[in-house]
Amino acid sequence: MARLIYSAICSLDGYIADPNGNFDWAVPDPEVHQFVNDQERSIGTYLYGRRMYEVMSFWESAPSGEAEPSVFTDYAEVWKSADKIVFSRTLSEVHTGRTTLRTSFEPAEISQLKETRSPDISIGGPNLAAEALRAGLVDQVRLFLHPISIGSGKPALPIDIRVHLDLVEEHRFGGGVVYLAYTVRR
Repeated sequence: MARLIYSAICSLDGYIADPNGNFDWAVPDPEVHQFVNDQERSIGTYLYGRRMYEVMSFWESAPSGEAEPSVFTDYAEVWKSADKIVFSRTLSEVHTGRTTLRTSFEPAEISQLKETRSPDISIGGPNLAAEALRAGLVDQVRLFLHPISIGSGKPALPIDIRVHLDLVEEHRFGGGVVYLAYTVRR
């Protein structure tokens, strides 16, 4: 059975982007990027909303070659090798390989995916993750806290539900980023 994992890069005060949608402060350094790459190797399927899909689709045709850092090209390969499911009412088609489009997020479908898929499933984007958290589908929350406070913006975690978490892993990086992994308490 696959776990459903929500991962987010966020500011220390809990936002994935500022009020204008900017997240330029969240670019991982090589040490963090390698850590993310290693974690993502266990992901067989990515679940995205439209906005997150549009951001992540960059990896489909990301520049490659000797001029690019190895962590960059490595992540592109990891991302392209996984299945993707995009949930959107506004997209009429997807333009990346191994990608399926759905018009709505159905908890029963995700529960069935968890039961029948291996390896793990990643859910990306706070809106979609909030739906999965509300439905009790998320098994683990992974946060990469960047040493910046941006004051407001798009929260990484939903503000209207209570989720009890148990810390299972932590890691501190040289540049000040802190990784925290939690299991969702049932």
